[in-house]
Amino acid sequence: MLKGKVAVVTGGTRGIGLATVKKFLENGAKVVLFGSREDTVKKALDTLKEENPEWPVDGMCPDIGDAKAVAEAFAEIKEKYGALDILVNNAGISARDKLYDYKAEDFEKIIRLNVNSVFICAQAAAKIMKEQGGGVILNTSSMVSLYGQPAGCGYPASKFAVNGLTKSLARELGKDNIRVNAVAPGVTRTDMVAALPDAVIQPLIATIPLGRVGEPEDIANAFLFLASDMASYVTGEILSVDGAAMT
Repeated sequence: MLKGKVAVVTGGTRGIGLATVKKFLENGAKVVLFGSREDTVKKALDTLKEENPEWPVDGMCPDIGDAKAVAEAFAEIKEKYGALDILVNNAGISARDKLYDYKAEDFEKIIRLNVNSVFICAQAAAKIMKEQGGGVILNTSSMVSLYGQPAGCGYPASKFAVNGLTKSLARELGKDNIRVNAVAPGVTRTDMVAALPDAVIQPLIATIPLGRVGEPEDIANAFLFLASDMASYVTGEILSVDGAAMT
């Protein structure tokens, strides 16, 4: 579905990001995964190469909150692979601090990674995509961008902003043949969720009509569809992949 395409996936070293990298590779793309540290990037690459030594995958760890660093990284990718067709803005962090205890610097940290980096990476990628005649930008949102959550207001606020960026950039960049969409996962079996005790997981599952938490591959499948030509007339959408959960 992505044969010959060149993709960048931020936050690509584990969880949803790593599952998306693998799904793209399985479907013919060349992928550069971004991580926050060299050791986590190396670990992810080793895992992928163990599964298939022939996969065309590489890794980098630029500061995605730094516009200059991102522009340089994307230029390097364009130089090496000849294109940048797909960007998945997946990197992000969460928190559950209550408002009364929420430190302003912690709120700003979430906004910097979850919102500012999406803008920075989208801007740098769009410039390349426009020159080459088009591309796809995909963002990771969240079900809490629609419903909020009872604590940790910075995370849903950041994902609400991601939704706004997604819809606005879709309208602005459509004329340049650049599609922009987002996937809003529900409760997904990432490392954080997998570590939760059964007493916490079961009440979560009870809120999900499909009766289970999502798997990273469920989210990766949504990204694959939106990245592919099967979604050639889809832009500005926030695709919920949450089993119809409402919390």
